[in-house]
Amino acid sequence: MKKVLGVTLGILTAIGGFVDIGDLVTNALVGARFGMHMAWVVLVGVIGICLYAEMSGRVVAISGRPVFDLIRERLGPRTGLVALVASFLVTLLTLVAEVGGVALAFELASGVNYLLWMPLAALAVWLVIWRVKFSRLEQVFGLMGLLLIVFGVALFKLGPDWGQLLHQATRPHPIGHESWSTYAYYGIALFGAAMTPYEVFFFSSGGVEEKWTRRDLFTARTNVFVGFPLGGLLSLAIMGCAAVLFLPAGIQVGTLGQVTLPVAVALGKIGLAIVLIGVFAATFGAALETALSCGYTIAQYRGWQWGKFVRPREASRFHVVIIVCLLLAVLTLLTGVDPVKVTEYSVVFAAMALPLTYLPILIVANDPDYVGEHTNGRVLNAFGLVYLALLTIASAAAIPLMIITKAGQ
Repeated sequence: MKKVLGVTLGILTAIGGFVDIGDLVTNALVGARFGMHMAWVVLVGVIGICLYAEMSGRVVAISGRPVFDLIRERLGPRTGLVALVASFLVTLLTLVAEVGGVALAFELASGVNYLLWMPLAALAVWLVIWRVKFSRLEQVFGLMGLLLIVFGVALFKLGPDWGQLLHQATRPHPIGHESWSTYAYYGIALFGAAMTPYEVFFFSSGGVEEKWTRRDLFTARTNVFVGFPLGGLLSLAIMGCAAVLFLPAGIQVGTLGQVTLPVAVALGKIGLAIVLIGVFAATFGAALETALSCGYTIAQYRGWQWGKFVRPREASRFHVVIIVCLLLAVLTLLTGVDPVKVTEYSVVFAAMALPLTYLPILIVANDPDYVGEHTNGRVLNAFGLVYLALLTIASAAAIPLMIITKAGQ
């Protein structure tokens, strides 16, 4: 029973952790501008994150070491440094967006300007990382994040034309005055949001925190193949709500308040209260994951003691990195930069870093020195290479499309 409960909690954790500020904003923005014509990108992204998260979980369960630790050892310090810099900068930018998302959630609930909430949000993130056990923080914020299921309920209450939504989902093309270049730009943003690099680093490091062994392969794979797809369904529900409410009216999404508006329209004050708690839990949980991931990547590359499975004083440099990153996030946001804009840019820059994140994982997952007989099979490698090609195309096209479309305007 305890094992079953552990699997269940892992699934719920994956669902809550999949939908962060990047997914919330990007899916609503895309739904308002393109309807469900870009739903296929979510499907492609979910398959991709499942593919590489499974490799990461398998590597941890068999070797007992996180992926980034092995990347440096397997590829050497110079190649490892390139992967470190790309992944760390994108994760830091994502942390800025997540802390901003937490402050915006407080603003929506209280009416107090988000800039006043910013330092408190970062302080709360640090206190939770410092004081709360790893398993407890994953379970609490993952379970609270499940309240975002309210988007699915709201979609039913809005009474959409399901045939029309299905028609849109099976017609992958731009609509109205939207161009193919804008369509491609937001497709890459959506892809980047689904496959954000920090997710696999946090997943693999979390496996070490939870002391996975080869007996936990079932748990790791259950988390991946059930949790992440259910998180993808939440993303589609958010997109669908925006497609039903905003697209016919020609309204574009530019604030977190607009993201939650369909739920308020469909379910009233109770729905609004539930979705605000869900948004807070999702963004706060993602802020915890990105802050920890900043510490994980630096500490694992440098060979420092890291993790919450040891006392903070035994991993002091790991915790210093986290504190510095949180301070940088607060200082960046206090300049008055729009957290939603930071989020939009973070998912595009995440797309640029994807090949540098996922190629090393594919290499390590094929090395019998680390995973023994559990190396990738031919089919898995074929899918891995196809996705690596997609990641490379998305990475190469991200900046040119950003310039051509003026960041999707």
